[in-house]
Amino acid sequence: MKVNTLLFDLDGTLIDTNELIIASFLHTLEHYYPGKYQREDAIQFIGPPLFDTFVAIDESRVQELIDTYRTHNLSHHDELVREFEGVYETIEALHEKGYKLGIVTTKLRNTVNMGLKLTKLDQFFDVVVTLDDVEHAKPHPEPVEKALALLDAKPEEAIMVGDNYHDIEAGQNAGTLTAGVAWSLKGIEFLETYNPDYMLHNMKDLLAILEENESEKN
Repeated sequence: MKVNTLLFDLDGTLIDTNELIIASFLHTLEHYYPGKYQREDAIQFIGPPLFDTFVAIDESRVQELIDTYRTHNLSHHDELVREFEGVYETIEALHEKGYKLGIVTTKLRNTVNMGLKLTKLDQFFDVVVTLDDVEHAKPHPEPVEKALALLDAKPEEAIMVGDNYHDIEAGQNAGTLTAGVAWSLKGIEFLETYNPDYMLHNMKDLLAILEENESEKN
């Protein structure tokens, strides 16, 4: 089956929000639990929705922790967010070639829009599925399935690209092909244990994969 659809996670995949996320976690946790959490802990929290992370830390203070995190995150967003090498050129090329492009993220829409506008990637995506749009976050297939439905795409014609196991499993659960990114903060070895179909060392690798897919189907 010819691939015609690309779905992407946002944080850690298209845009480098790692330092912003880590700083926001450390700011929040240091405020409430001084000296208890380190950078390594914050890295492990990257990926799942904030509620899932904070409810495991302190069920009685979940909303307070989320609010503190988001206040810090929003106020430092533009100074800390960058795009990864090769991303803009690759997404632009995919858009020009007519591929259906979507984002599937566990972030809320307002911060998603901030990141896409800052990096000028907003012009290329037909569909953006955020945490606001679904009942179940990745790795549940619902967000991927919703993006596919909005794009009028079949799972076997799509690749889900991400930097975390939630992305790989969400794609697998929805029946798409999957691609991990070697620049994941979790590390390439970690991602490989989830058996993605492809591993990208630069986002431009996608173009070669798709060219190969094209030639195989012709």
